[in-house]
Parts: sequence; C-alpha cells; structure tokens
Amino acid sequence: MKKQKPRKHPTDAQRKSAPQDFDAYFVRVPEAARERLREMRAVVLAAVPAEATETISYGMPAFRYKKKVLVWFAGFAKHCSLFPTAVVIQTLEQELKNYSTSKGTIQFPFDKRIPAALIRKVIKARVAQLDQKKKR
Repeated sequence: MKKQKPRKHPTDAQRKSAPQDFDAYFVRVPEAARERLREMRAVVLAAVPAEATETISYGMPAFRYKKKVLVWFAGFAKHCSLFPTAVVIQTLEQELKNYSTSKGTIQFPFDKRIPAALIRKVIKARVAQLDQKKKR
C-alpha cells in the first residue's frame, strides 16, 4: 500500500469549516485562552500600521500589511502564540530568550503577563522586514 504524502493545502472540507472572522475563531479556542487572545489582539492592533487589516489566514487570526501577512496569532490550552516569521525570531533572539520559541513561533504562557513592549518590538521588526522586501 502506497503511503500518502501529507497535504500542504487545506481540503475543501477544512476550508468550509475554518473560521471566517476573529469572533468565529475566538469561539473555537479553549476558554482559558479567549481573554488572553483578546488582550494579545489589542496589543497587536495598537502596534500594526494604520493600513493593516484583520484577516483569517491558515485558520488563524492575522493582520495583513502591503498584501502580505504581517503576523498570525493563536490560542491554545496553556499559551497563546504569535507567528511573526523565523527571520524576526532570529533577529530578536536575545529579547525572546525568556520565551519558548520555534522556527516561526513565540509562545506566551498564561502564567505570565502579555509582554506588550516585546510584542510591539516584534511587530516593528516584521514591518521593517516587509518594507525592506518591498524596496528590492
């Protein structure tokens, strides 16, 4: 029997079941994450450029800027995550040393306050990254 390769793109059924807006997404996350996500959304919204727009991308809340996704964020059982891309995480490695990170994710556990200043710095770095790409 031939082993199937994992899908890189969502199926039609997954697309239909994906949340269509932030409110629909918030209803789906664990209850413990909802308030923290609202708090994170407010911090991100205050930090993104005025022309950034809210969207759902890959089934998660995101902010789009200059036709590209600026950042994604999501809620889980014990933490909220911000997805600013691997380059931003590498750039801010020292500032992020107290948080669990992976290639493109920063995790903010519920037992710590949402670090608004750090999130603003992450957003600023991501905006600079996108602006730099635009100049090329």
